[in-house]
Amino acid sequence: MESLPTLGEERARYDTHNNDVENEGYQKFVSPITNSVLQNHTTAEIGLDFGAGPGPVIAMLLKEQGYNLALYDPVYHDFPELLEAHYDYIFACEVIEHLHAPYVEFKRLIDILLPNGKLYCMTHLYDETIDFEKWYYKNDFTHVFIYTRETIDWIAAEFGFTKYTIDNRLITFWK
Repeated sequence: MESLPTLGEERARYDTHNNDVENEGYQKFVSPITNSVLQNHTTAEIGLDFGAGPGPVIAMLLKEQGYNLALYDPVYHDFPELLEAHYDYIFACEVIEHLHAPYVEFKRLIDILLPNGKLYCMTHLYDETIDFEKWYYKNDFTHVFIYTRETIDWIAAEFGFTKYTIDNRLITFWK
């Protein structure tokens, strides 16, 4: 654990990200999650943006459509009481690779996900076709856990998700 970045080091790195809510390129980047929520959930359901960051683009886009969302992020929206509520869907966009204790966090997420709920995660999965030495994704020191298709298989089985899909960077788990 002593080799993991501190919260201050992480915040300094995150503050350099350009996740501006008005940035159309970033809106397009997050669109797999936005589109999935719009297609699979109603405005009557409650969602959680887990790891919302300083510019919660997905939440902004969904709120403009009348969706009800809570924002949680240990750096920018530190409201731990939100992790005791229950949600119809949860999304974590470019978040799971930052988790210092992924087992603990996935357990927490499935526990607060309502029956038949969905967990949407976006990350860049590693596979053997990627030259790890040249892979950009591992170079961010805040990316402390790298996922593979096999990792996703294990997570689904370990936490009792009924099914999951992988569509490029979007991983959807069903409870």
